[in-house]
Amino acid sequence: MRRCPALHRRALRRVCVCVCVCVCCIPPTSAAFAAMRLLETDLQVLTRELSLYLEIQVPVGLFGSGVGWSLVLGFTAAFACYYLSSIAKKPQLVTGSESFSCFLQEHCPVVTETYYPTVWCWEGRVQTLLRPFITSRLPVEYRNELIKTTDGGQISLDWFDNNDSICFPDASTRPTILLLPGLTGTSKESYILHMIQQSEMLGYRCVVFNNRGTAGETLLTPRTYCAANTQDLEAVIHHIHNIHASAPFMAAGVSMGGHRQKLEKLFDMNLVMKAKTIREFDKQFTSVMFGYRTVDDYYVDASPYCKLKSIGIPVLCLNSLDDVFSPGHAIPIETAKQNPNVALVLTSYGGHIGFLEGMWPRKCTYMDRVFKQFVQAVFEHGNKICSM
Repeated sequence: MRRCPALHRRALRRVCVCVCVCVCCIPPTSAAFAAMRLLETDLQVLTRELSLYLEIQVPVGLFGSGVGWSLVLGFTAAFACYYLSSIAKKPQLVTGSESFSCFLQEHCPVVTETYYPTVWCWEGRVQTLLRPFITSRLPVEYRNELIKTTDGGQISLDWFDNNDSICFPDASTRPTILLLPGLTGTSKESYILHMIQQSEMLGYRCVVFNNRGTAGETLLTPRTYCAANTQDLEAVIHHIHNIHASAPFMAAGVSMGGHRQKLEKLFDMNLVMKAKTIREFDKQFTSVMFGYRTVDDYYVDASPYCKLKSIGIPVLCLNSLDDVFSPGHAIPIETAKQNPNVALVLTSYGGHIGFLEGMWPRKCTYMDRVFKQFVQAVFEHGNKICSM
């Protein structure tokens, strides 16, 4: 560290001593006045010398002295050690089938690779909040289709036909992926647009299932959707099968709006809109709409905990342990181990639909890479996974 030659340590000591004496409230004797004059003189000297020191140092800059670079390099080295030892980790691969595990390691290697979260926003809540603003919104042109339901409602489907597909020019056999957005999500969500981009590169067709009352569609009946009711999803699956009966088919869901005029006929919407938590909303609205006696009954029925054992087709689930909505302690790991058709990929970080990676994660996330590799593995090596 450079020293300013004009800066006297004696003057600094004297200031400190004089200040201490003043704090002790000594009576204003002649000695005290003399001390105060001495303090004033020393302060003037110190101010002048400090000004000279700053004039010398500021133009050079903190980094020019070498001290700044040492601090930066030291901090960078410490953070790098912490990041590589505690943040960047390989995900846990949990499955009840050795053959399913081998299939994923061979055809979907990303699930065994180290996940490096974005270094400046690796924490779960930060990733969850920033994902919608950081990731790019890719241009996608949809073909919209409205289908009617048996109760008089309607469902909006947004098709990405990918008619320019080189790998699958025959539309009748072109692999089809049904994309299921999260709560209040639509085909316009950035994560859906990224999944479509990955599918487009592989030559696949996508169709996005917009739940009732979302995507700007009119709610024709006083019913929306919930995590436990699959009637609308079943109707959509049958509809797609009827149109493309010869095409390979799979679905990809992410996480889990409505119009008020129809709902006010059955619900006290003013009370519903006062809900401050998801539980309060589900208690006043969701559980009542679908006929549950209590909100806890709805949560039990909606939870995948009791349904994992009955899954009969290969399913890959990606979840971060720091997810603010489905945290690590709520993941039924032991139950998943009992079903050979279920595989869990659990990352230490990533938040809820975050999984940001790279210094500026606008184009691709870890979730995008898992999605791309898994759907490609299923469509191109499906005979192996079906024979498990």
